[in-house]
Amino acid sequence: MPRYHETYPLLELLENIARESGQMVHVQSQEERDPVYLDPERPLPESLARPLRELGIERLYRHQAQAIDSIRSGKNTVVVTGTASGKSLCYNLPVLESIGEDPRARALYLFPTKALSQDQLKVLRRFLPEGRDLMPAGRAGRGGRTGRDGRGAGGSRGAGGRDAAVRGGAVPGLSFPGAEHIDFRAGTYDGDTPPELRTRLRDEANILLTNPDMLHAGVLPNHGRWAEFFSRLSYVVIDEIHVYRGIFGSHVSNVMRRLRRICRHHGADPIWICASATIANPGGLAEDLIGDEVNVVNEDGSPRGRKHFVFWNPPNYGPTGMERRSSNLEAKDLFVRLIKEGYQTIAFVKARLLAEVLLRYCQDDLRNAGGGLSSRIRAYRAGYLPEERRKIESALFDGDLLGVISTNALELGIDVGSLDAAIMVGYPGTIASTWQQAGRAGRRQSESVAILVGHNAPIDQYLMQNPDYFFQNNPESAVLDAGNPHILLNHLRCATHEIPVPVTEEEGYGDYAPAILDLLQDREFVRQVKGKWFNTENDYPAATFSLRNSGENEYTIVDTTESNKVIGTIDEPSAFTQVHPQAVYMHDAETYLVDDLDLSERVAYLHKADIDYYTQAISDIYLAASEPDLGRVWRDTSVSFGECSIHEKVTMFKKIKFGSRDSLGWGNIELPDIRLHTTALWFVPSAETLRKVLDQGRVPVDGLVGIANVLCEVIALHVMCDAHDLGTVVEMKNTGGPTVFVYDKYPGGLGYGRRAFHQLEPVLEAALRLIEGCPCLEGCPSCVGSPLPPSYGTDPDVFTKGRIPDKEAALVLLHAMFGHDDYVPRIPLEGIRAKRAELIAARRKDTKDDEVWDLEDGESSEGEGGDGKGGGSAKGGKVGHRGPSPRARGKAGASGGAGTAARTAARPAREPEDAPNRPPVRPLPEDLRAKLLGQIARLVESQPGPRRRRSFPTERVGG
Repeated sequence: MPRYHETYPLLELLENIARESGQMVHVQSQEERDPVYLDPERPLPESLARPLRELGIERLYRHQAQAIDSIRSGKNTVVVTGTASGKSLCYNLPVLESIGEDPRARALYLFPTKALSQDQLKVLRRFLPEGRDLMPAGRAGRGGRTGRDGRGAGGSRGAGGRDAAVRGGAVPGLSFPGAEHIDFRAGTYDGDTPPELRTRLRDEANILLTNPDMLHAGVLPNHGRWAEFFSRLSYVVIDEIHVYRGIFGSHVSNVMRRLRRICRHHGADPIWICASATIANPGGLAEDLIGDEVNVVNEDGSPRGRKHFVFWNPPNYGPTGMERRSSNLEAKDLFVRLIKEGYQTIAFVKARLLAEVLLRYCQDDLRNAGGGLSSRIRAYRAGYLPEERRKIESALFDGDLLGVISTNALELGIDVGSLDAAIMVGYPGTIASTWQQAGRAGRRQSESVAILVGHNAPIDQYLMQNPDYFFQNNPESAVLDAGNPHILLNHLRCATHEIPVPVTEEEGYGDYAPAILDLLQDREFVRQVKGKWFNTENDYPAATFSLRNSGENEYTIVDTTESNKVIGTIDEPSAFTQVHPQAVYMHDAETYLVDDLDLSERVAYLHKADIDYYTQAISDIYLAASEPDLGRVWRDTSVSFGECSIHEKVTMFKKIKFGSRDSLGWGNIELPDIRLHTTALWFVPSAETLRKVLDQGRVPVDGLVGIANVLCEVIALHVMCDAHDLGTVVEMKNTGGPTVFVYDKYPGGLGYGRRAFHQLEPVLEAALRLIEGCPCLEGCPSCVGSPLPPSYGTDPDVFTKGRIPDKEAALVLLHAMFGHDDYVPRIPLEGIRAKRAELIAARRKDTKDDEVWDLEDGESSEGEGGDGKGGGSAKGGKVGHRGPSPRARGKAGASGGAGTAARTAARPAREPEDAPNRPPVRPLPEDLRAKLLGQIARLVESQPGPRRRRSFPTERVGG
């Protein structure tokens, strides 16, 4: 192991910790990078150059200047650069310049969380003169005052960051004579905004900062009241677009589609500006999100401090030497040591429960060490109240907190100051997310360290053994599916509620949109009149669903200790596993015991209790597949993709003692099944392949179980998703032969299985390399899994009902499927079975099994919840850009710029009397139709009392 000198004290500290057990398996150092500057084609006005100079910014980085030139020319633009590269200057400067030229101009800023909106508001405040508020009590005259407000959070995001550009002498590219400052009004519009301020922001704000949820719930459904704002809307800014993937991105894409129609209805055609962390397809994702072409700016000109990336693998131990120490306990020791040494540290975990458990362990260790350090660390996750989270962010930025243990809620660009170290407990799931989390340390160009602590799971161990895979590969592509029928159903309700949708625009929402509208008409949610679809619901459809998941059921968590106090919310699948009766729920390291889960009211009642254990739930999974939509033969293997139904039943829970991690027993859970209609990839090895396994005395299903355990994680390397976004099942009932199913764990599917269908060969190649590369003989959690895999109890989809994965059988199968030379097992089957039986018996007697098997909570998606639901859309005239550079684009089209695809002649024709020009309707598959009807039925049941229907005019022009 290399010896680090005093020049790198953090690395020397880590080397000393790892000297005995060798956990430090790889170090990748990034050298410092000098800035690359560029002047925009036209200098910035003095009203912007002056505050930049006062912030120490004399020149712009290359990507900032290129973005400004692109936006000035009227192009939709996406900026893709690294963490702390000053991306927000790329949109703040052209937006403020436009407002300086036309005080009536408006801009809409969208951030995935309320915390990011507040953070960006502090940055905007720096462009105002001293003493001037962002929303003064009276409308002030524009221009004439000098100075700026030097207060507000510092940091690297946007204009406020000292590392956004260098300090130095004046450079001619940044200024020309003009007003001394730009007078503008800005504010955040979200669930925390007082009602009186909301009205003023709607009427007066030049820049409105909000999130997609509030746009969905509070703005678009009331677009008639926002007519002046939308008619003057010149820019829409969408920050952190890499977050808008999967279920959330699919929802937000539909919201953006409706926003475009609203803008056109009110006569505006804004420029769209997006910012993203590094992903493989920023242009494609941005275009899918906004429904229009974008110009990609990705030449990062920002400087970078020296960063050391350490791969840290917990040591082996146990009866076979293949088990590893818990990565959570390993991370706890690292975190505590760094805090004791005075290094400000952030630790990222994959689940809310893990944040609370790890916080408790770290506080106990620091409390025992004395010195008051235990009070200077906190947990940070979704579920905390907004004011609580803001206090944690501020304390971390100011240095009052030495450490924080966070879910990926802090992965985004909230400025929390300059941290020394970032610890990632387990591979975050994507290369892009890993770099995002690592980038939270060293945000001031200072030296920093990022530590990836590997779980004893296939993909983590693959990366530990093959670090070049991580460092030499580009980040993944982000995937969203705006046409998902389960998502589209609700957004069509919202769109028709806002402004009637002509039948000629139906296809802009996807192939199934016409058939979905017919279903909604059959159930009296919409009505077609003279070739237009009108919504007939009395209330806002936006109030009936959330953008953060595709299900309708969300549960409220109520603390009854002193009074009925709401302390959080949770979706239904998570509620069944985390707040079932007798479950232990954790909040800020405090333990609560769940008294009751009211399924009709969707409320979990719990009380604070001093409990020395936590709980994990266990489920069973059953799968039923429909006829495949796609099918092919890959080599000799039958491969299919199509729809399926998943039935999950939570059956029992386990009690685990804090500290010693002893198993304290089990309890039964009586809850209804959770049903999921989704899509899946499945494949059936040929009879010849299965025969080769049988000839070796092996059981094919045992080998397929091992392959399935690996696939669930390997696919995450090829598709931008987390392993928890996928589930696997091995069974025979659906196809008549041993079959591996890999399904999307979201209603309707999100395209992960479809992409894996088209990439099966590289996916299986990666699985083969991973299994062959593991040094174990009989199989372990680092390759094919184990009888008790790491996620047992919280991710039951990979638990295979007692089946023992057989590594040797998996290798026989994969060699045969690829047509390689036959694989000959290295050890006899009976020897493996005897050894495993002995190991399982030993584990059952060992009460400290969790010392070996890491806690892995099923929740992997985090972030701050939004404020509601809703949407709308409209079509109207188009106006040019209000500024010195008119827009060159002249785009038109239905449904937010989506192209009009020709209907195929094979679709059955349907010509309603009141819509003679309606294209033919593509029929829904029966299984999907039944599922959508069930979704509509739940909507009917959720509306209390008689269903009132609003009247509507033949032609409608407003909101």
